[in-house]
Amino acid sequence: MPDLEAEDQKLVTLARSSRARVGAEEGAAVRDTDGRTYTAVTVDQPSFKLTAVQAAVAAALSSGAEGLEAAAVVTGDALVQEASVHAVRDVAKTAPIILADPNGDVVEVLR
Repeated sequence: MPDLEAEDQKLVTLARSSRARVGAEEGAAVRDTDGRTYTAVTVDQPSFKLTAVQAAVAAALSSGAEGLEAAAVVTGDALVQEASVHAVRDVAKTAPIILADPNGDVVEVLR
């Protein structure tokens, strides 16, 4: 995989840290069009479930973000969940979605 720009690598680091801090299945981070970042982890409750990306997008939107520049998800899974892709694409059709493994190594970048 090509090297990420510094701001995109920061998203991977934030997602990885969030995941590790909580011991969650996934950690995610998104950057809005104003450069602010939002992090979240997987939410798995009896009444609702969110991927980490869905939760991070929700945090950004509920804070007034008008768009997204990029998203990153750190997980042991080999692919980004479809619900996560849809959450980003609902807000930003062309924002890259970076998939990284638990070590922070980039596996794939969806464009």
